[in-house]
Amino acid sequence: MQTITEAASYTLQFINQTERSVFLTGKAGTGKTTLLREIIQTTHKNTVVVAPTGIAALNAGGVTIHSMFQLPFGGFIPAFNVESQFSETVKFESKDTLRRHFKMSGLKKSVIRNMELLIIDEVSMLRADLLDAMDYMMQTVRKKATPFGGVQVLYIGDLLQLPPVIRDEEWKTLRNYYKGKFFFHSHVVQQNPPLYIELSKIFRQTDDKFIAVLNNLRNNQISKEDVAVLNEYVQPDFDLKANKGYITLTTHNAKADTINAQDLQDLEGKLTIYNADIVGDFPDKIFPVEEQLQLKIGAQVMFVKNDLSVDKHYFNGKMGVIKSLSSREILVYFPEEDKTIEVEKYEWQNIRYKVDEMTKEIEEEVLGTFVHYPIKLAWAITVHKSQGLTFDKAALDVSQVFLPGQAYVALSRLRSLNGLILLSPLRMNGISNDQDVMDYALNKASEELLKNSLHFETKNFIHNYLINSFDWADLAQEWRNHKYSYSDKTENSGKSKHALWASKQLQAMDSLLDPSKKFILQLNKIFAKETVDLPHVFDRIEAAFSYFFAPMDDLVFELLWKLEEVKRTKKAKAFYEELMLLEELQTKAVLRLMKAKLLMETVLAGETISKEKLTSDEIKKYKTRKSEVIATQFKKLNISLIDDDKDVERYTSKKAEQKAPKKSTVEETYDLWMHKNSIEDIARIRKLTTQTIESHLVKLIQSKKIAIRDVLPQDKIVELSEAFRYYKEESLTPLKEQLGEKYTWDELRMFKASLN
Repeated sequence: MQTITEAASYTLQFINQTERSVFLTGKAGTGKTTLLREIIQTTHKNTVVVAPTGIAALNAGGVTIHSMFQLPFGGFIPAFNVESQFSETVKFESKDTLRRHFKMSGLKKSVIRNMELLIIDEVSMLRADLLDAMDYMMQTVRKKATPFGGVQVLYIGDLLQLPPVIRDEEWKTLRNYYKGKFFFHSHVVQQNPPLYIELSKIFRQTDDKFIAVLNNLRNNQISKEDVAVLNEYVQPDFDLKANKGYITLTTHNAKADTINAQDLQDLEGKLTIYNADIVGDFPDKIFPVEEQLQLKIGAQVMFVKNDLSVDKHYFNGKMGVIKSLSSREILVYFPEEDKTIEVEKYEWQNIRYKVDEMTKEIEEEVLGTFVHYPIKLAWAITVHKSQGLTFDKAALDVSQVFLPGQAYVALSRLRSLNGLILLSPLRMNGISNDQDVMDYALNKASEELLKNSLHFETKNFIHNYLINSFDWADLAQEWRNHKYSYSDKTENSGKSKHALWASKQLQAMDSLLDPSKKFILQLNKIFAKETVDLPHVFDRIEAAFSYFFAPMDDLVFELLWKLEEVKRTKKAKAFYEELMLLEELQTKAVLRLMKAKLLMETVLAGETISKEKLTSDEIKKYKTRKSEVIATQFKKLNISLIDDDKDVERYTSKKAEQKAPKKSTVEETYDLWMHKNSIEDIARIRKLTTQTIESHLVKLIQSKKIAIRDVLPQDKIVELSEAFRYYKEESLTPLKEQLGEKYTWDELRMFKASLN
């Protein structure tokens, strides 16, 4: 991170060591996105990231709210027995009708059941009724009548930026149930307000005068003096063509598109077109940039992502000018730094969430990729699309009246007043912000409240974490339901012969309930004291772990053994799926026991609770090792059941390619390369083109992780050594033209990388 501020530090602690839901906000440029990445990387909780729109979800590295929770588009009335209020233009769901949409896949239900932290990004756009629909859905699927079914929620966004969209005809009905349209007007937030934490340190601007104007604009306190300060920068006749490097911020898409198209057309020279590489499932409605990029030499462009390399040549919103173009090479020149760089393609991933069968952790599965140059024409952009960007120079076209908040969004894109041009004077009308939002901002937590709340909530978190680790009432009920399900079957059914086994396992589970309840009472007594004796808690957890682990572990063994047996039995798929659900819950309970022990070790050592501290090799490989032992023993016993691969396959999903922990895209390619996969194999596994994988190899050669001789044959290396001997050009285009089709672009790049 840039620097970890106090507010950011509190946010990380509340997420990792409490169950308290948090609203994280902050002015533009305070580092909300950076903190989001930090939370995702360090939290020990099973986390899902969602956002209201496809593009917002893509930028946050998550999925849309509607796809995650299978919610239909339309309004939500948070009540039962509501008379139908549908028309041709307006559609509403109620609690009765919404239940119809909860027939979701096992994979999605598993993700929702295993979720511990839900992060909602760009929450300014989230409607109150949609949040209540999410809450109702999660309570239903998780079978828990607490907010979001017991999941902690982190809301992230700046409410003074993009507001929710509710049409007038929808609001006529919704106003009977809601006081306003923002997420904090939802019933679930009104009844369970999150802790309000604001990031206040601004990283984008350093000019105190500019920061003061922006703060006043944001807080509806803009004075005549502030307007006068801004109007010093009015230049209605400013020549944008003569003054390179300025981007025009306007309020309408059509105007921005017209300016960009016209300025591109006005440039002399050849038009070069670049198409995105799309592999797998990547819907066009979430394309992060235009599928077709049209450029000419001299075009003004803007980067739409930060440079992920150590060089940090560009940031999201950095402007440059196209210096040279060829079919596989784009060079951009930064005039103020007198520097030229080659633009590398960027990879966007369309993901879905799934639960790892072995560890019960939520992980991402890549459905498709979109690879393209992370640049766009930048003579003009709308205020809406400029959100999250940083500009050194911008001309604001404010001739049309701004919507509430638009003036703030537009001006706050700039680093300083020195880069500001107003094409017309700023007027006071139409620039005020929503009063509901201003009132809600009064809920901001003070330093003292944060400190006291963190202490209290951390104690609660440890207490609840430990209690939940030994509370097996729901698990025992699932075993009971399973045992009683046998009475529904006829005597001669395949399932009935396992009834005795089920009774025996239920007895084993039931025998643990009384001692676990007594232990929970002990914990409650210890935590009821104002000062908790942590060494004593640690000793009790150690003793309880020693007592309970073996019988709980035995139940996992029994289930895995039974699954091994049943998957070789014909016409037993429904029975197999029942056992799978039980196994998921039983394994989760055992892994939770192991984590409870690690939690107390971490707390006692005075260390920060994090992902790293609450996992171990034993936890990661617990189920894998047990499954391997069972498979070996099962074969040795040579039980006379069907052992046909096709029969086994019917019950078990094919194993997905082993996915490495979250690493950079180049590191993931490196791992697969080291496992002797070919370029084509890596492309197939990673849902990328071979061209993209070859660009990864260029970087790996440059960093000396792999040698050029591992990729190219010796005869090509010798020939390329000769070709590069006297070559000093910045661009590879002339050399490629000279060598023709004998060598590919990536072969030339690989060899050039090996010379560093």
